[in-house]
Amino acid sequence: MGKVRVAGFAVSIDGYGAGPAQSLDHPLGIGGRDLHQWFYETRAFRSMIGKEGGTDDRFADDAMSGFGAFILGRNMFGPAGDNWGGPDWRGWWGDNPPYHAPTFILTHHARDPIVMEGGTTFHFVTGGIEGSVLV
Repeated sequence: MGKVRVAGFAVSIDGYGAGPAQSLDHPLGIGGRDLHQWFYETRAFRSMIGKEGGTDDRFADDAMSGFGAFILGRNMFGPAGDNWGGPDWRGWWGDNPPYHAPTFILTHHARDPIVMEGGTTFHFVTGGIEGSVLV
């Protein structure tokens, strides 16, 4: 039986991982970038966006390595509601998302799986978290 490991980069003291009013212009919500400011200069983040260098980041690197799959909330893939940003929308992350493993998006909006570079395939699960864990 596999292990389940829960990991997250940042959560505010009141339990939010993004600011209000997420949109195409504000993927992390208004003010949401501030919550993740500590991560932007780490080597782990910089490598995700195609840059070199960065601060020592053992914690940040460990947070993204060693996973066989990821489960994400809907807004970690795209804008809120059923607005996917158009039929060609492939997520906030560009052509090579940082997951490099099957990635299950919990949503009420069905969509065919999307195969990305680097081993990431987004699967859209409409039956709750149980549907992603039992796949």
